Amino acid sequence: MIKIGLTGGIASGKSMVSRWLIAHGYPVIDADRVSREVVTPGEKGLDLIVRHFGKGMLLPSGALDRKRLGALIFQDDKKRKLLNELLHPLIRSRMFQQLDELEKRREPIVFLDIPLLYESGLETWTDKTLVVYVTPEEQLKRLMKRNGLAEEQARDRINAQMSLEAKAKRADAIIDNNGSVKKTEEQIRALFCNGLFDC
Repeated sequence: MIKIGLTGGIASGKSMVSRWLIAHGYPVIDADRVSREVVTPGEKGLDLIVRHFGKGMLLPSGALDRKRLGALIFQDDKKRKLLNELLHPLIRSRMFQQLDELEKRREPIVFLDIPLLYESGLETWTDKTLVVYVTPEEQLKRLMKRNGLAEEQARDRINAQMSLEAKAKRADAIIDNNGSVKKTEEQIRALFCNGLFDC
């Protein structure tokens, strides 16, 4: 089974590429989805967050207050590092279980949609890596619009990750997502016929 690491930066359009792959029948293991699953009520991840960051991280319903946690960790490197140390082992374990299930089904290819692919060292799980790229200006504009953030808040979130330029230098292939959806889809299709993946 060929394992392709799919990554990008916040608001680069990686999720759109992931949705295209799923719509065309390719299995995708989504690290963001797994990270949400491990912090639902009753899961160990949520218990760890409450233990280390306090009950103030919970909504009245008992679910995680993502906005409050995000505001806390994107402004404090130590707290972000602690959160990653708490949750990454849980996320990796669940992703590995999903990979194992796909291997047993003899899937020929799987995409690992991991925003922090390089930062977390998970590129070692992959055979090839694919980066969805936009310019820094486009990334900032999209993030501010999508999340309703002020410029400074958006910059903090972007700067909390490795730059897209650095990710692009390490990639086996790049999808330039600065243009239209149609142009992005054309690039995805081309990847399946240029030797990166099978046609």
